[in-house]
Amino acid sequence: MEQKYQFPTEEVTLPSKGLLYPEGSPLRKGVIEMKYMTAKEEDILTNQNYIANGTVIDKLIKSLIVTPIDFNDLLVGDKNALLVAARILGYGKNYSFDYNGETIEVDLTEIEDKPLDESLINKGKNEFSYMLPTLKKEITFKFLTHKDEKAIDAELKGLKKINKNASADVSTRLKHIITSVDGDYNKPSIRKFVDNQLLAIDSRALRKHIAEIQPDTNLVFKHEVKNGDFIDINIPINLNFFWPDATV
Repeated sequence: MEQKYQFPTEEVTLPSKGLLYPEGSPLRKGVIEMKYMTAKEEDILTNQNYIANGTVIDKLIKSLIVTPIDFNDLLVGDKNALLVAARILGYGKNYSFDYNGETIEVDLTEIEDKPLDESLINKGKNEFSYMLPTLKKEITFKFLTHKDEKAIDAELKGLKKINKNASADVSTRLKHIITSVDGDYNKPSIRKFVDNQLLAIDSRALRKHIAEIQPDTNLVFKHEVKNGDFIDINIPINLNFFWPDATV
C-alpha cells in the first residue's frame, strides 16, 4: 500500500474575504489552506522551463494550495496574499533585498492586507460602479482574476507580434477591467470606447480609484532614511523572493 505523507498546513485569510466569489465556490469561505514547502517545491523553483516561460511562481503557489480551488478564479489581490504566505511557509518571515546599495530586511508577517470595503459590494458580484469625472459616463468594472491576467498577457504578446514597438498595456487592461459603459455591456462597444473616447484624465482617475478600493496585500512598506524621514519602498517580487540562493 502506498504511504501518504501528511505535511503541516496553515489557513490563509484572503483580502477579499471571499465575498466576491460565487456561492458554492470554495473561495467563498475567504480562507485557503496551504501546506509548508518541501523539496518538491524547490524543484519547481529551479525548473528552467518554468523560469523561462514566466510560470514558476504560479506553479509554486498551485503546488502549495491544499483547498480544492480553480486557480484561474483567484482575484489578483488574493493571489498576492497567497504569494506572501508561500514565502513565509517556505523560507520564513524575514526577507532581505538590496535597495540603492542598502540591504533592507522586511518581516513579512507584518505586511497588512488591504481589505475590501463591504459597503461597496453590489449583490455579491465582482462588479463596481464609477462615474468618470470628466466624461460623466457611468461605467462598471471588475477586479481582475488570474484568468483575466493570462488573457491580457496573451493579447499583449499577440499585439507585439504584429508591431514590436506597440505599447498598449494600459488600454488592453482597461478593456478587460471595464464591464459596461452607460449600461452597455457589449464587449466590442467597450473596446471601441477605450480606444476612441476614454480620456487620459478619466483613465488615470479610474485606475487610481481601483487601486484604492481593490482588496490586496500591501507590498509597499515605509523605510526610515537617515534624516528621520520615511520613504515608500516596493517589496521586489521575483524568484529570489522565494529562494535567496536561486539564480534568476
